[in-house]
Parts: sequence; structure tokens; C-alpha cells
Amino acid sequence: MIFEINTDFKPYEKEIHAAFQDFENSGVDFIIGKRNKIKLFQVNQNQMNVKSFKIPNKINQFIYKYFRKSKARRSFEYANILLKKGIGTPSPIAFQENYNAFGLQKSFYASAHQEYDLTFRELVEIKDYPDEESILRQFTKFCFKMHEAGIEFKDHSPGNTLIKKSSDGIYEFFLVDLNRMNFHDFMSIELRMKNLSRLTPKKEMVKIITDEYARISGENSEKLLNLLWKFTSEFQTKYHRKHNAKNKLKSLFK
Repeated sequence: MIFEINTDFKPYEKEIHAAFQDFENSGVDFIIGKRNKIKLFQVNQNQMNVKSFKIPNKINQFIYKYFRKSKARRSFEYANILLKKGIGTPSPIAFQENYNAFGLQKSFYASAHQEYDLTFRELVEIKDYPDEESILRQFTKFCFKMHEAGIEFKDHSPGNTLIKKSSDGIYEFFLVDLNRMNFHDFMSIELRMKNLSRLTPKKEMVKIITDEYARISGENSEKLLNLLWKFTSEFQTKYHRKHNAKNKLKSLFK
């Protein structure tokens, strides 16, 4: 077993370790997915968010033991990197990896539970969301800052940005589901636009994002719109093709 905790939470190590050890029988359900589960725990009167990762297949058990960092470890390490670079994410608390002779079994990542008002998904799915343009423009500034810091968030999809409204129409943004990231010394404008291509299929939203990104970066807005819409269209085509193929496969076994 490997267990690592941020020094700020060292006084609560016993409670955190217990949450990992008795995850299935304790805590409050928050998100129970097919692959991973997230539960809430109380630690020193504060809520802690614990993500339990699915046991990998036999090949990946071996790979995660000897060749690649686990999703839990990457989430913990990447959260620390984001915060050092001034990018919002829930405060990382600890991670744990459990092993047997074959390799990695269960693994856990704990972070402070972040309260939020919406995710980016609501902007996509709810027509004329209140203050939508302002949120989009502030979100674009957040993304530009992330790109300037060399961060390529590979799971930059609608559900992975939490949005919290502060006073005077200011919004804060927090990235979650962090285990897939690349870090660069420099990001080309093509890579930056491709990194935004999974967020929305709505061209009116893409226009606002590229208009704001052009204003901040000094790039040509039409060039950015053409690039982002190209990458967005390619992603949507690939996504729907894959989704349809899965549905056809399921129907064959019914």
C-alpha cells in the first residue's frame, strides 16, 4: 500500500486513512458511476470528497504497478501543480494505492469538497442561461491563463469545470477529474484551440469564446473561430460515430 497526504492535513491522517479503508461501508454517496464512485466524508467539520477508482484490468494492474502512475496519484500530483500555477481546483488532500501480487487494486483520491453553482454543462444544455456571455468570457480568461501556464487539460469537457459565483458578477472556476494532463513549456495556438474543442457543439458559444480569446491573446478572431470550429466539428463527428457504434453493438446482444 502507498499512502501520501498533504502536510496541511497531517493532523487528520487517521480519519482520512479510515475513509479509504472503509470506503464501501461509510461516507455519503455523491456520484456513483459505472467505473468510479465519489463519496463525501466529514473531516474536522469540513467535507472531504473521496474518489474510488475502479480496479484496472489485469494488464493495467501490472502497468500501474511498474510503469505508470495511477489515476489517484496523478490526480493528487496534478492538483498540486495546478494550485502552484494559480489554476483553480479543489484542494488535494491525499491518495492511496492498494496492491497485491498482480499489481494495482483499489486506489483513492481525496480532495476538499468544492461548493459550486453550476458546471460548464449547464451553459451548454440550458438555453439563454442567466449571465451566460459574462460567464463564457470569464471562463475564456481562465482557459487562457491555463494555456499560458503550459497546462493541457486533456479531459476539458463540460462536466469537468465547476463554476462558483462570487460577489459583483465575478465567477471562479475549478477543474476536476484531473488524471489526464500534459504540461508544456509552450502551447501553440492550434493546440490551445484543440484543447477547447470538447466543451460545446454550439457555434454561438464558440464565437464568444474565440472573440474573447482573440481579445486577450492578440490573435485574429476569425482565425481562432475557424480553428476552434474545425476541431469542434471533428470531435463531435468522432464522438457521435463512436456513440452510434456502441448503441448498435448493444442492440445486437439484446
